[in-house]
Amino acid sequence: MKFEEPTGESLPPRPSNLSKVFEVARDTVIFLVLSCYYILESLFLTLVPNAIRPMKSLKGDVVVVTGGAGGVGRQLALQLARLGAKVVVWDISSEGLKKTCADVTDEGYEIASYVVDLADREAVYATAERVKNEVGKVDMLINNAGTVFGQTLLELSDAAIETTYKVNILSHYWTVKAFLPDMISSGKGHIVTVGSVAGLLGTYRCTDYSGTKFATVGFHEALFTELRAHGHSSIHATLVCPYYINTGMFDGVTPRLMPMLEPQYVAATMIESVRKNEVNCIMPGSVRYLLPLKCLLPAKMCWDLMHRVMKGPQSMMEFKGKRKVAGG
Repeated sequence: MKFEEPTGESLPPRPSNLSKVFEVARDTVIFLVLSCYYILESLFLTLVPNAIRPMKSLKGDVVVVTGGAGGVGRQLALQLARLGAKVVVWDISSEGLKKTCADVTDEGYEIASYVVDLADREAVYATAERVKNEVGKVDMLINNAGTVFGQTLLELSDAAIETTYKVNILSHYWTVKAFLPDMISSGKGHIVTVGSVAGLLGTYRCTDYSGTKFATVGFHEALFTELRAHGHSSIHATLVCPYYINTGMFDGVTPRLMPMLEPQYVAATMIESVRKNEVNCIMPGSVRYLLPLKCLLPAKMCWDLMHRVMKGPQSMMEFKGKRKVAGG
């Protein structure tokens, strides 16, 4: 091993253990003080009605919605257009896109649509360039598209698993990489990642779907840390995790304790959360109180709660598992 010859330049003194302890103590005190402020702020904003709470305007913003051919995607397009946004919908279904566009234009609003297979990376990049050239710089990206096959692991084909991952999570990488640089350049943007409660709690007959939705949670959290660490605080990121949605995607599922959510409600709640610049949006809100139990309770107790009380696996027994690209 070769050692470098000393250059004569003095090295900066290493911090002593005492100074390290002081720094940790100082940062902890600052954290605790800020935590009190954050908690009080959160409580205040929770109690303040939306009617008198400052809400971000979306008027004139270019918003790309993937999976816009039906379900939540169609409702997002309608409700965003009513708020004055320039809506751009993507989907693999040309017929579904035509219906969405008709619904929006019938109300007197403009909308742009692009047929694109989100499982095709190059098609995603090419379509993104078309949007930039034909519509303009994208201010908000809502990664809403998703697909599910509804089979157990051993029933799933390899192709089905790969398709689920390409549509449900890999496409998020391509769309964000395509639009985020312009958001950073302009100092304005919003990335909305649509996950699922199935991405917070593993779901029977959804090893592919749950796996990808768990990945969306990690993607959102990691992207959020990157944006904040590099000082891009004006670029917002929101994770949306809804319960089962009544779009036909989970046709045949019979939840025991809570009814399926309606697409109109999901879209409205999602947009409301985005206009508040919230980081997380779980629907219904009561689900968030169940999540800590997964880590706090014994595993056997969690399984009995899921199987005996909530009857999660039983509710999925009649799941028809239609292949569909749609929100939720």
